[in-house]
Amino acid sequence: MSDLVTRLRAAGCVFAEEEARLLTEAAPDPGALEQLVRRRVGGEPLELVLGWVAFAGLRVAVDPGVFVPRQRTAFLVDVAQRSLDALGPDRPATVVDLCCGSGALGLALAHRRPGTTLHATDVDPAAVACAARNLAAVGGTVHLGDLATPLPMDLRGQVDALLANVPYVPTGAVAAMPPESRDHEPRGTVDGGPDGLDVLRRVAALAPEWLRPGGSVHSEVAATQVDAALEVLAGQGLHARVDRDEDRDATVVTGTRGS
Repeated sequence: MSDLVTRLRAAGCVFAEEEARLLTEAAPDPGALEQLVRRRVGGEPLELVLGWVAFAGLRVAVDPGVFVPRQRTAFLVDVAQRSLDALGPDRPATVVDLCCGSGALGLALAHRRPGTTLHATDVDPAAVACAARNLAAVGGTVHLGDLATPLPMDLRGQVDALLANVPYVPTGAVAAMPPESRDHEPRGTVDGGPDGLDVLRRVAALAPEWLRPGGSVHSEVAATQVDAALEVLAGQGLHARVDRDEDRDATVVTGTRGS
């Protein structure tokens, strides 16, 4: 184990001891362990090497080519849960997870709110396949397509919570991202256009059509984007607010449809 920790630490793995333990547990034999370690030392994200990520108290499957949900993004689930509880803590909710990736956000929220009707969408077939496996346990339905385009028409005006962990890194800043993300995740999952808000604008534009009165759309942004993001949401007639978690360095903007 000590040799393994040394190799991981030399490769820049900050939590080498913990990673060594997880890799050892994941490998059925020494040969398989060596393959996993080589992938990790080569710069592949630990979550993709293991095939799962711990998120919001759950183990979520993550396949190669699928965006790895960040720990700070669990705050978005917290914010959405509070909004749903305000509508009625025991009231069945209808939730849509756009740009769902692995489906982690919808999965976490559905676990906290049993009885949730959950739909998720993504343009990437690999993400849709991954999310479908993850959401099967909560009865979620995953659709292949761009944002709300593939959703059933009878959901219009019926959605209580619209989760949208959209890409929000400005195009010019993508090259400065950590290599684990820059080199191993699809660029479309992080690149949000010139100011990082291109996809958020599209989500804000469709939100009033799909949200029920009192329903909300929630999206993560960078702290430097808050003012612009709030303007985007307010510009679509939504009541806009921001929530911030300093401990997780997480910022979530919310747009609520008037009741």
